[in-house]
Amino acid sequence: MNFEAFVHRLLEWYPHNRRDLPWRNTQNPYIIWLSEIILQQTRVAQGLPYFEKYLQNYPNVEDLANAPAEEVMRLWQGLGYYSRARNLHQCAKEITEKFDGDFPGDYKGLLKLKGVGNYTAAAIASFAYGEKIAVVDGNVFRVLSRYFGISTDIASSSGKKEFESLANNLIPEDKPGEFNQAIMEFGALQCVPKNPDCEHCSLKTGCFAYKHKLVGDLPVKINKLKIRDRHFLYSYIVCGQQVVVKQRGKGDIWEGLFDFPMEESKIKIDKDSLDSFIANEIKEFGTQIVYNPESSFKHILTHQRIFATFVKIIVEKDALSKLQSWVNAKGYRLVDFENLEKLAKPRLILKFLNLEI
Repeated sequence: MNFEAFVHRLLEWYPHNRRDLPWRNTQNPYIIWLSEIILQQTRVAQGLPYFEKYLQNYPNVEDLANAPAEEVMRLWQGLGYYSRARNLHQCAKEITEKFDGDFPGDYKGLLKLKGVGNYTAAAIASFAYGEKIAVVDGNVFRVLSRYFGISTDIASSSGKKEFESLANNLIPEDKPGEFNQAIMEFGALQCVPKNPDCEHCSLKTGCFAYKHKLVGDLPVKINKLKIRDRHFLYSYIVCGQQVVVKQRGKGDIWEGLFDFPMEESKIKIDKDSLDSFIANEIKEFGTQIVYNPESSFKHILTHQRIFATFVKIIVEKDALSKLQSWVNAKGYRLVDFENLEKLAKPRLILKFLNLEI
């Protein structure tokens, strides 16, 4: 394997093709950490506005640590994978309380932080501290697999170890951060997953996949992920300017976010199966049920497919006190439309509200 040629060409390519991104112009570990957490499983174009919003609201780790949890979650709204936001907040508190606002100064220390795994720790250590430790993400897997002709399953533990070992053997002593940025950028811009422009690739002469026409076959990932289908019936309960909401608890998706009272069914929900237990519970208050055929959504998560149907239940205004008592007994909340806007909500709820409003 010609390691030197690979590293040389990659570092030669990078300065002429790199994107000018704000977290690349600093060695501040807070800014680098913030960008890495936001960009996990997220495209740069989608994550950049969130990064800018967080940095504007929380210029340093202490500001983030002292922010209310609901505010942190609200700023994350729409980005998905909400456990990242919870871990972000907890990690900021940990750094502030245990380390007096200073990030640990090496890879091993960073790994001990909440929500910081091998990839994020390596990114901070190499970009902020110049530590010789390789980052290995999907882009890196793809570049190394194609260039060196590695067909080991990247989802397997042995595959991850093999690619990490190779990446750490490649990384130059004097430019660890630049090399890590270069290989990730090369995978993001040049060696893309589908239909890469191999004819205009500066690494094609040494690329195993290009020579053997295996670009479309590498890397190898054997998908063992099981997808679970779930069927939700949401009750959008409105009384005058008040709406009933509930905060999702632990042990399920969207922990800490707000949605509406919901019943889960084992079978598909349609117009003929809208028998809502919730609607029956509050019908004595005087209600009008409104069903919009467009208020059904399919929402894809990593491990789940959510099929959600929303039913609007309008409660008579003079029954507000009865509704409030029912809400209190159920552990829900009654909020006005202005405060509903301020609450952190899953993207599925935003889809419905955009249609409703």
